[in-house]
Amino acid sequence: MFHVKLHARDAMARGADEKLVSRRIKLPRRIVEKPLQQVAKRLLMALFVLFLTVLIVWLDRKGYHDNANETVDFLDCLYYATVTLSTTGYGDVVPHSDSARLVNVLLITPLRVLFLIILVGTTLEVLTERTREEWRLSRWRKNLREHTVVVGFGTKGRSALQTLLATGLSREQVVIVDPSAKVIDTANAEGFTGVVGDATRSDVLLRAEVQKARRIIIATQRDDTAVLVTLTARQLNRGAKIVAAVREEENAPLLRQSGADAVITSASAAGRLLGLSVLSPSAGTVMEDLIQQGSGLDIIERPATRSEVGKSVRETDDLVVSVLRGHRLLPYHDPHASPIQLTDRLITIVRAAPPTGPPVTLPSPD
Repeated sequence: MFHVKLHARDAMARGADEKLVSRRIKLPRRIVEKPLQQVAKRLLMALFVLFLTVLIVWLDRKGYHDNANETVDFLDCLYYATVTLSTTGYGDVVPHSDSARLVNVLLITPLRVLFLIILVGTTLEVLTERTREEWRLSRWRKNLREHTVVVGFGTKGRSALQTLLATGLSREQVVIVDPSAKVIDTANAEGFTGVVGDATRSDVLLRAEVQKARRIIIATQRDDTAVLVTLTARQLNRGAKIVAAVREEENAPLLRQSGADAVITSASAAGRLLGLSVLSPSAGTVMEDLIQQGSGLDIIERPATRSEVGKSVRETDDLVVSVLRGHRLLPYHDPHASPIQLTDRLITIVRAAPPTGPPVTLPSPD
């Protein structure tokens, strides 16, 4: 009964928020001009059309008649151009010669239309932009499969994402979820799609298409938030790999019970690295080098090759530290780790590959 009510509530929430989806999902885009530059450009275009109209009327001023004094001077030309372009048309200054009327048909009327287009250009652009954004959003949803959802774009989330990008993950296959609109704007500037909202709500995760995600990285600032996000994400996607970070080690078992496949304790991991660096600075340097992606040495997981099948873990070209066989993780010294089987995945230490693609800027610590 609880699950039925929960699904009904989620369906109602999705229906109510359908019109606001485009405002909460921000696709990355390149901004060509700033708003003030666009306004200034339109103003200059309008002034140019007005000047051109005044010039045309002035050159043929003898073909116009002023009901007030029957003569047309420069002020009358400016006045006529203004009321004509704005479609006000008081009728006190009128073209009476054939040439003036022909000029109005062939030149003044198109300029009037152009002037109106410039004036309503902002509204037209907003409507066009909204339609284009809805089309981009629809295409994005249709093509998004097996992507990575990152909840929290702070230091931990960005560092995890930097590691994935260094292994070849495309930025188009990443969706950032964060409650801060400024953070999502920053993610957009770096080429990522962002969803503004509270990730503990299922409707927010559904906007990130979490039900179709392959990986979910939870890097929130609070442990209780991480638990709620994990519960919600696991309910929506039973098959995704969920990795969560917590500050306190005592909260790690709760994260695993909530559905996380792996839990990283940031505080205890940093403390162990500090202690190791005190006891052995060189060992601490090696560990830090392994943690940092793209420099010195890297630790990776890869499938066993046919040439390695039947060999001992000590006979491989790479330094094998663990063997993943089915759901069992066997350390290199375990007797069952050797010989290597074709279905095994090897956790190895290799020389780091040079980073590719634009760097991810890390912010100040959370």
